[in-house]
Amino acid sequence: MSKDTFLETLLDGAEVEWVALGEICKPKRGKRLVKKQLQKTGSYAVYQNSMKPLGYYEESNVTAGTLFIVCAGAAGEIGYSIEPFWAADDVYYFESNELLNSKFLYHYLLTQRFKILSRVRRASIPRLSKESFDKIQIPIPCPENPEKSLAIQAKIVRILDTFTELTAELTAELTARKKQYNYYRDQLLTFEEGAVETFPLHEIAHFRNGKGHEKIIDENGSCVVVNSKFISTRGAVRKYSSEQLCPLFKNDILMVMSDLPHGKALAKCFLVDQDDQYTLNQRIGAFSVKDENIISTKFLFYILDRNRQLLRFDNGADQTNLRKGEILSIKIPVPSKDEQARIVAILDKFDTLTHSISEGLPREIELRQKQYEYYRDVLLNFPKPEPQTEGVA
Repeated sequence: MSKDTFLETLLDGAEVEWVALGEICKPKRGKRLVKKQLQKTGSYAVYQNSMKPLGYYEESNVTAGTLFIVCAGAAGEIGYSIEPFWAADDVYYFESNELLNSKFLYHYLLTQRFKILSRVRRASIPRLSKESFDKIQIPIPCPENPEKSLAIQAKIVRILDTFTELTAELTAELTARKKQYNYYRDQLLTFEEGAVETFPLHEIAHFRNGKGHEKIIDENGSCVVVNSKFISTRGAVRKYSSEQLCPLFKNDILMVMSDLPHGKALAKCFLVDQDDQYTLNQRIGAFSVKDENIISTKFLFYILDRNRQLLRFDNGADQTNLRKGEILSIKIPVPSKDEQARIVAILDKFDTLTHSISEGLPREIELRQKQYEYYRDVLLNFPKPEPQTEGVA
């Protein structure tokens, strides 16, 4: 069935009206909580400046099944919660009404995500104004019959949720595999006191910091700029420079030294795989082993990656900036070279299973996500009036 035929069958002769979002569904703004009100665990997640909860609170101000948009920090990110939560003052949320299903709106706004992100004001803290999404045109099928309109919206939601649920199941399995990997990594890299010799990091590795590349970013450049986004995505998200301000070499271990509270990038590491391809950005540390006869680069990489001695500096409230002295003073266990090789071989197998982009679960999740996006575009590709009259925010 073609896209046009599918939509015709879905609409069954119903008209489609395009309405500015602010006219059909008034966004509500959340309410700020002060730091002392937040809890590490609790009944309701608190969303403030990202899709990751800032903390937890004993009450909720948003009901389950609600779309929300972050307007500061990770401004422009779109979320949907099946659980009640607390929206802080940098979050706007949209509840279902007699004409619009909140989950239908969520799926549609994901098709407008790049448009929304383009309206984010880039400053010290990225921000998105309410006016930036108020005038986005939303398709309302069969507007003269609200009951039928909501039924059509609900049918689209059910179809798209089938794909997102499959992706969620695969993601949950991947999360379980990662927990398994982390468990065995911790087991393999934890030694009884006195069982192996330990050294402060500065005795076994050289350290150097990166430099700012913001003024020489060039999409046509030949050098990959290693920043926190590059490392946290295992090289999937890249920026380029035509100038290698801070050259990197094969077997350099790179570490993120700054991250938001509870961030997953802090102390995340990347192992350089070749010479003359990368240049090191500021707030990223580079380590090179002084003597491979004492400790192998790959073993040190696994020891440093998300090292617990460094994660303890994250207080969960403020941005963490690791200092050179803090990093170089951590204790590194150094077993025999044979034992290092055995541990590396085991962890390499787990890493391939968990993270490979060409095989295993990550690849399957990527395919299911593309499938969801394809059908989302088919189901939400409603006919538009000519000429299109969307307002400019």
